[in-house]
Amino acid sequence: MSEFLSGLGQSGQFFSTLLIYAVVILGGYFFLVRPQQKKRKQEEEMRSSIEIGDEITTIGGIVGKVISIKDDSDSLVLETASDKIRIKKWAIAATNTVKEK
Repeated sequence: MSEFLSGLGQSGQFFSTLLIYAVVILGGYFFLVRPQQKKRKQEEEMRSSIEIGDEITTIGGIVGKVISIKDDSDSLVLETASDKIRIKKWAIAATNTVKEK
């Protein structure tokens, strides 16, 4: 009988350890993975809503006005104070143009 009861103790310890790991994994998902996915989705929406005439800032700090969008190569052309630059859409950090919804 004591062997049976000691087996239940080990089983209970196994399930409590398993429960702790499950809580840690779920916590990691909700505090690390999910916010990162939401941020990436917001960035993609921002980049896909850029129109000609918008003022943007690149990840390198270049500020310019969009004068052309090339959908086939996923890039756009910026006009800065002194030059025209072609950049990829993934390099856009922020849109400085306020749009009404």
